[in-house]
Amino acid sequence: MTRRSVIIGTGSALPARAVSNAEMAKIVETSDEWIVDRSGIRNRHFAGPSETTGTLATEAAKRALVAAGIDGSTIDLIVLATTTPDQTFPAVATIVQNEIGANGCVAFDVQAVCSGFLYALGTADAMLRTGMATRALVIGAETMSRILDFEDRGTCVLFGDGAGAIVLEAQESDAADARGIIATKLHADGAHNEMLNVDGGPSTTGTVGKIRMRGNQVFKHAVNNLASVLSEVLEMAGIEPAAIDWVVPHQANARIIEGTAKKLGLPMDRVIMTVDQHANTSAASVPLALDLAVRDGRIKPGQLVVLEAMGGGFTWGATVLRM
Repeated sequence: MTRRSVIIGTGSALPARAVSNAEMAKIVETSDEWIVDRSGIRNRHFAGPSETTGTLATEAAKRALVAAGIDGSTIDLIVLATTTPDQTFPAVATIVQNEIGANGCVAFDVQAVCSGFLYALGTADAMLRTGMATRALVIGAETMSRILDFEDRGTCVLFGDGAGAIVLEAQESDAADARGIIATKLHADGAHNEMLNVDGGPSTTGTVGKIRMRGNQVFKHAVNNLASVLSEVLEMAGIEPAAIDWVVPHQANARIIEGTAKKLGLPMDRVIMTVDQHANTSAASVPLALDLAVRDGRIKPGQLVVLEAMGGGFTWGATVLRM
């Protein structure tokens, strides 16, 4: 029997405040036409004073638990991806742990920026497969608005806040079409640090810092790296692109998503797109989009789904799974 990590529930959360492109144009010199043309973004959500990465992550986690039909006390692993933690320490995962009543289980954060959820998913999958845990919460949660420079129109219009979560359960099956994670491929290349980073940190400036990005260069790397890792993970899984029912990409830029799909010969009607509604929510974007597509009925049990993302570092990765 093969032990696999199966998604048994999804959930997501967004801050109450929705911010349109028209509202952004009142903050920085920009326009709806300029933003839509360059990114496809029309709306994003910004966290209010009482909303944090921890509160959004907890809300998403609770919704995923309800969808799974289980209690938080049955979770024995929490892996949370974020670039914007509530505190330098302890981990946001421990905040969620306490709120759902899973005290005593393994709980930690990972940081791989926009690829963070894929890194967290790969980590949790490895731990479930080896028997270190049976049920896991994997969460991507961000309050990117806290690290935006609202005088830099090239970056501040691109990001938003939110959280997404999944419940994974280890299940055993020998069936060829068994549900669960089939393959994951992850990469990183620190040579490109200066293209997308935050200009601060505890051990350098002692400040949080703000996002800095060389957009054109990031775009080129993103399309090439994502197309490459998608090919790699499908080869690992022994699956042809034509067999994939859905691709759930990192929601950074509509042009990157379209460019990646074109390179792989995938039609856009098999790609989940939420960047227009939520902008780039970094580690939250993949699970947020996944939850939306599960809840509206597009993604169904038994379908083959590919998740992919790329972020600062650079980091990038992809996972193929059967829902």
